[in-house]
This record gives sequence, structure tokens and C-alpha cells, in this order.
Amino acid sequence: MADAVVIPGGMFGPGAPLLMYAGDVAEQRGATVHRYSWSQEFPRPDEAAIEGWVSGEVAPLIDTIGGRPLLIAKSLGTNAAAIAAERSLPAVWLTPLLALPWVADALGRATAPFLLVGGTADKVWDADLARRLSPHVLEVEGADHGMYVPGPLTESIAVLSRVVVAVEEFLDAIGWPG
Repeated sequence: MADAVVIPGGMFGPGAPLLMYAGDVAEQRGATVHRYSWSQEFPRPDEAAIEGWVSGEVAPLIDTIGGRPLLIAKSLGTNAAAIAAERSLPAVWLTPLLALPWVADALGRATAPFLLVGGTADKVWDADLARRLSPHVLEVEGADHGMYVPGPLTESIAVLSRVVVAVEEFLDAIGWPG
């Protein structure tokens, strides 16, 4: 049986829409989904210490699960890219912190496939870097760090649907779960 670990961002927990639906995609494929919540206040997200803090929070859960779980993370949680690189874990990185050098470096060391999802209005998104790091990229024109786009809220809800499709297509492409 496959497992997926959902790792939150800094503002919202694992039940926030992007993470909830991405985890639901894994669950519909028969995976056991482990939705993680931070156990304590996190350090400043723009300091290198955050990478070790995230690893310290998430690694014990991954160790308990064992095997090669799919990681699904948003924003702050994408600091788990170092764990994914070390353990060759496939991943879905939602609004990854590509502007942070340690996150970009960890993604560059990854040997397992990963999907990058971001928007052109997100200050931490780097479209060129994303495309160099992975062939699996969903970039949404005008989307900010929350994947909201200008205009009626229904337009942002439509973005959520696009993200779900991208996750499904990515997991199909890599044959997950195998």
C-alpha cells in the first residue's frame, strides 16, 4: 500500500484547499494520506535554519511510515525538499520557495520525479528555474503565492481544479503508486 505525507505551509494547515485536494488525489489512488501539522512555532522562513527545522518536524513521521511515501507540500513545507533528495522520494511542491537557495539546491539534488506548481505573481516563484529543475511544471498566469488570480473568486477556484488535474497527470506520468 502506498503512503503520502501532506506537509503544510506557514499560514494554513494540511486541510487548506490546495493541500487537501492534492492529498485527496493520492487517497483516491489507494494511498494512506498522513496530514501533518506543525508541532511548534517555526523560525523565520527566510533563514537557512528553517530547512533543518522542517526536517526535524517531518522526518520522524516519514521514518514511522517507512518505504517511499509521496511528499505533498506547500510553501514553508517545501523545505522538505532536502529530505526528498536524501531519500529519493517523489513529490508535489505547491508554491515552492524557489527564491531560497537551499530549497533550489535540494530540488537540484533530487533523483525522484517531482511536480512544481506556482504562479507568475508569486515573488518566490522562478519560472526559468522551475523548468530547469523538472519537466513537470504547472505555472498559472497571474497567480499569487496562494494560487489566487485577479478577478472573481470563481477564477481562483478554477485554478484549484487545474492543480488537481496537474497532480493527477503527474502521478500518471510517474506511475504512482507503482
